[in-house]
Amino acid sequence: MNSRFLSCLILVIMAWSLISCGSTSKKMAVKEETLPNIIYVLADDLGYGDIAIFNPDGKIKTPNLDAIAKQGMRFTDAHTSSAVCTPTRYGIITGRYNWRSPLKSSVLTGNSKALIPNNRTTVASLLQKEGYETAFIGKWHLGWDWALKDPNVESGDGWNPNDFENIDFSKPVKNSPKDLGFTYSYGHSGSLDMAPYVYVENGMPTMVPDTVTESKDKYGWWRKGPTARDFDFEDVTPNFFRRSIDYVKQKSTSENPFFLYLALPSPHTPILPTEEWAGKSNLNPYGDFMMLIDSYMGQLADAIKESGIENNTIVIFTSDNGCSPAADINEMLAKGHSPNGIYRGHKADIFEGGHRVPFMVKWPSTIKPGSVSNKTICTTDLLATCADIVGVDLKDNEGEDSFSILPLLNDANSEAYTREATVHHSINGSFAIRKENWKMIFSPGSGGWSDPKPNSENIGELPKFQLYDLANDPKESTNLYGQFEEVEKELTQLMVAYIKNGRSTPGENQENDPEGYGSKNWKQLEVFGEEM
Repeated sequence: MNSRFLSCLILVIMAWSLISCGSTSKKMAVKEETLPNIIYVLADDLGYGDIAIFNPDGKIKTPNLDAIAKQGMRFTDAHTSSAVCTPTRYGIITGRYNWRSPLKSSVLTGNSKALIPNNRTTVASLLQKEGYETAFIGKWHLGWDWALKDPNVESGDGWNPNDFENIDFSKPVKNSPKDLGFTYSYGHSGSLDMAPYVYVENGMPTMVPDTVTESKDKYGWWRKGPTARDFDFEDVTPNFFRRSIDYVKQKSTSENPFFLYLALPSPHTPILPTEEWAGKSNLNPYGDFMMLIDSYMGQLADAIKESGIENNTIVIFTSDNGCSPAADINEMLAKGHSPNGIYRGHKADIFEGGHRVPFMVKWPSTIKPGSVSNKTICTTDLLATCADIVGVDLKDNEGEDSFSILPLLNDANSEAYTREATVHHSINGSFAIRKENWKMIFSPGSGGWSDPKPNSENIGELPKFQLYDLANDPKESTNLYGQFEEVEKELTQLMVAYIKNGRSTPGENQENDPEGYGSKNWKQLEVFGEEM
């Protein structure tokens, strides 16, 4: 072997060694860069004014929730994508406005079929692909397909007790959370006042119901339907918290990060504070129920800290819509507590009280304690935020209405948060759009349960649309429609574009899903006339 060849061989070996070392170092650096755990807690029917730090004049004590906000960041202008349960939950999981799905208005029941197809990217499936362990615990309310005794018999829609007679509770359900990216899942199908009252774990009912229950209590009511022996209504919320705390403790020792979606069924009806909390709020059972939730959030926070994962765990707490009249809002107002703060309306409404919610994020390694962001954000933003955290680019057919709030977690006023406008939606499918200080409502009334109600007497005498300057009129007391034609034109065109394009994020246009659940026409689009 001549010396020239030997020299070349040595150079080649040295170069290969450098390349290999460089590659190994890069892999090690990536491995050592620990991704955060993510815990998303969604309350049910909790209003903007129900957490003390969001409502200094409120009468409910919430020290543990206040602590999360003080130790992290609270958002003063956060909104759900809808003023009711199912649609908001759809948006959280998929990053897509609910009205793009077949459900153009209202909510599902405990007997509804799955709303989200298995091939749609969800927060859970995205994170699962990136090595996360994923769990859902709580109220699903997005439909799944129960096994049927006779597949040829068509069951009812779930509002009547007889609609569940054809369900075979001894067999697995299909198209459940485990089919949408959740490694572990445990919960019930609809709201806690919607039958059937059966827990389903990893797609399998935990017990076959052997009785029928019903409650007509003013606060603690639930609809008549089949009930399993392990389903204790008063213990449902504590049960979900206990299981979530156990999950955190278990996964804190894992090499992989985890995502936990804890979807509470409370303080929605049935309003059932345990004996420990009964009467503690000096308001009514709803106030007591709020204090129970706050206490368990404190226990969850303690478990995170004691498990040694607090520094790199993101905890998000919010609600799926505003407070409901079922909580007896007037009773609380008479005692000095406004559950929806200064805002007009409540659950189901297109007004701010229907969809403006408390929203807080704690992430000690990243967020400066006591931060406050006044940016307008939406609950559809979770998917893009998670994608940003793990460094994944969303495809054109993923998260069509989701914008990452990660820049805001680093800087509460960051201009890198790119949401242009936000669409609001009421229970009857009425639209509103918000851009900067302007909010335009494409209906004459509430679109929900407060006055002026849809189809109410004299509704036709009101202006067909509403325009509010929220900077100067956050209570939506003065309708400016007809006074700012350029603003109205711009907002209408933007709303129509968002509908037609199938997205509000940049990217290739997508198709909205056709109307489903019994209706043939998307009647809510008629208000846009020739624009559509």
